[in-house]
Amino acid sequence: MPDSSDRSAARPDELVLVLGGARSGKSTAAERMARDGGRVLFIATAEALDEAMRRRIASHRRYRPDHWDTLEEPIHVGDAVRPLIGRYDTFVLDCLTLWVSNLLLADEEDSGVEGMILETVGRLLDLIDEGGGRWILVSNEVGQGIVPASALAREYRDVLGRVNQLVASRADKAYLMVAGLALDLRHLEDRVSTGGSG
Repeated sequence: MPDSSDRSAARPDELVLVLGGARSGKSTAAERMARDGGRVLFIATAEALDEAMRRRIASHRRYRPDHWDTLEEPIHVGDAVRPLIGRYDTFVLDCLTLWVSNLLLADEEDSGVEGMILETVGRLLDLIDEGGGRWILVSNEVGQGIVPASALAREYRDVLGRVNQLVASRADKAYLMVAGLALDLRHLEDRVSTGGSG
């Protein structure tokens, strides 16, 4: 683990949200943003539950720099990262999508699970505010397809959409990835709110 005394004071305190659909380039973009980020902790929320997921995780690992540290935590992200906050300049959480899914499936019988998930994500955002550093959070945009057939899938789509909105509302920067290209959502929002066209 890196020594906290080596943490660069010049690193920005910043929260960045990178959204996109499947294979949109969001993970690649997040990792590219973090490459000049000093001491980097990659927070992985995926679990290797089947062979396809094991291959996907292995593929992602191959493209990450060797000097990055990795924390694998599918559910208790805030608790796991709290003692490590001062040791890193940059944190990449990939991804909110699987974290929300893990939280939902762990408590799917609870009628208040959506509130619990939003509260859990809110606590992580509070921790980010308190601890500083540059945080890059990756998430899927899942609300643009057809309405899912099952009630659980609809609940998942809805709660992830609300999580994305919560994170975006507190993010300094937000990007939507489409075909490997990034749309700067904050810039677009500013143009819309000011009525700008150029």
